[in-house]
Formats: sequence, C-alpha cells, structure tokens
Amino acid sequence: MPRPREFDEDRVVLAVRDAFWDQGYAATSMDDLLRVSGLGKGSLYGAFGDKRRLFLRVLREYDDANLRGLRERLGSAVRGVDMVREFVLGMADDPTGAAARRGCLLANSTAELATSSPDVATEARRSYDAITAILTEALERAQREGDVDPDADADEVARAVLAAQLGVVALGRTGMEVAVLTEVARSALARLLPAPAP
Repeated sequence: MPRPREFDEDRVVLAVRDAFWDQGYAATSMDDLLRVSGLGKGSLYGAFGDKRRLFLRVLREYDDANLRGLRERLGSAVRGVDMVREFVLGMADDPTGAAARRGCLLANSTAELATSSPDVATEARRSYDAITAILTEALERAQREGDVDPDADADEVARAVLAAQLGVVALGRTGMEVAVLTEVARSALARLLPAPAP
C-alpha cells in the first residue's frame, strides 16, 4: 500500500500558485517550488509531477475558482449590470495598487506562454469562453432589468467587456495609478454598455 501523504496538498498548491503568479513560469525554478512548498524533490515530483504539470494544475484550479467566484457574484448581485461593472473595475479595488501590479495569473500566463505552450492556450480559451458565457448571462439579465439596450447582442458585448477588462489588467501591471486605472475602466464601461433607448 502507498504511504499516505504527510503534507497539506491544498496549502502546497496555493504556495506554488503564488510563486508562479509573482514570478512567472520561466522565472520560477524548481528550487523556488521546493522552498515555498516545504517538500523534498521526491515528494513534490511524486505528488504533482514535473514543473509543467504542476503549473497546469495550478492554473486550472485558479481558473475554476475564478469562474465559481464570478457565478457567485452574479447570483448575489442586486442587478446584472452591477456584476459586469465590478468585473471590469475589480483590478482598481485595491487603493495601494498592489493587486493591479500583480495582475491576473491567467492573463499573465497567457501573455507569457500561450504562443509556446498549446496547453496554456487551450486552458486560456476554455476559461475565457466560460467567462464570456457568465458575462453574457449577466448582460441578458441587465437587458431584462432595463439597464442595457435590449437590442444589443449580449454575447458580442460580453466579449468586448472581457477585452476591456484584460486591457485594464495589462495597464495595471505597468504600475498605472489606481485613480487613472479606475477612470480608464469607467470610460470603457460607459462606451461598452449600451443604454436602453429613452
């Protein structure tokens, strides 16, 4: 019988996730992963496989948690349009700017790896398609609630909202001041969310 694992797998995955998130894939060495996980090489490889497999697992779990969070926010939003606005403005929520400078693990990883790693590109498409579907649902609700033009193509607007949010994330990574970043996000939303005709 195999020996039971003598470590907290969830804690290790979160520690490894943060290392990849803060440093990027290429700059994170196996020594870094051993250090943050507190595991020996044999234990880390035995439990998670090589660096690439560990990264793909971390990225998938990060994406799945984000998707659950978006669905929960949509479910608890007073109005559908509130969730859409929060999605785009989220990076500017931290007044210190630290969250904006850190960015999004998926967006960071896509920029770094999508052209050289088909697995990362596939995961990014899966996650962005799922985000688009949630945003479309939120916009259709906003149309029923009278906050968005009922004749607008909700799926098309959702893709534009996602593109705007990714732009805000990219600008945040540059260290743009939070006030400016917030204004950029608000301006994009004002143009992307067509109001109903009076």
